[in-house]
Amino acid sequence: ALLASVGRAFHADTALPLGALGLPQPPLVPLAPAPAGAIMLAVVGAHLSGMPLNRELKAQGASFVATAKTTADYRLYALTGGEPRRPGLLRVAAGAGAAIEVEIWALPPAGFGNLVAAVPAPLSIGSLQLADGCSVKGFLVESAAVAGARDITDFGGWRAFVAAAE
Repeated sequence: ALLASVGRAFHADTALPLGALGLPQPPLVPLAPAPAGAIMLAVVGAHLSGMPLNRELKAQGASFVATAKTTADYRLYALTGGEPRRPGLLRVAAGAGAAIEVEIWALPPAGFGNLVAAVPAPLSIGSLQLADGCSVKGFLVESAAVAGARDITDFGGWRAFVAAAE
């Protein structure tokens, strides 16, 4: 599933022709609907697969759905503060940002509520617009919190930033 999601995002970003026939790329298919009663949540940083807080998602019964990208209306910042290191995703004017890589997870309503109740300021949960036209709940940051924070938008996602910093 992860490889298919990466391929999906790659084709969406590059618009390369498919196959030897040079057929145009078909439009992206929206994410499958959440399992019955589940809530889709986009994570962008420490909750990503393999990152320090991913265990919190799993403890709430979350299951991985796909890797996706936001619309180009977001900027990503490396927030200052304690461990674990975290990014802040800030929505900006249409087209004034970049597409940022996220992971989509499906949570049962009770697990979603438990997770949201534990989200520390300046982070919050809001609605994110994905490149394929879907809207999902996801982690966002308050605009005041990015003053003085490093803008890491050009990395395209938290995972790439962390890899470059190591």
